Amino acid sequence: MDDQALLRARACVVADLVARRLDAPAHVDLVDDVVASRRWWLEQWPEGAEHVAGQIAQDVQDAMAEAAGVRWPACLACADEVVHELRITPDLGPDPRWVCETSGADAGPLGSL
Repeated sequence: MDDQALLRARACVVADLVARRLDAPAHVDLVDDVVASRRWWLEQWPEGAEHVAGQIAQDVQDAMAEAAGVRWPACLACADEVVHELRITPDLGPDPRWVCETSGADAGPLGSL
């Protein structure tokens, strides 16, 4: 199994949490829980190492929304009054990027917010 892929993914997600000042211990704990659960997924599909970062980012988004009611990462490009978050694209693929589904604005690669 590729622990390096998990560690790189964790580092990227935590960097994006830090960039948006949402790196509270409870949120980092959510990241660690997601990484631990994705470890099983990667054990079952070792070829999925190039896809795991985007999957972890999406799982953390879901976990933050459920556990803390936080929509992360918020889109900063739109002047829309309704807070909305960025999404990872592609859904399953290498080189995940944050993109606003409302405007199509590309906010950059995972880990670079």
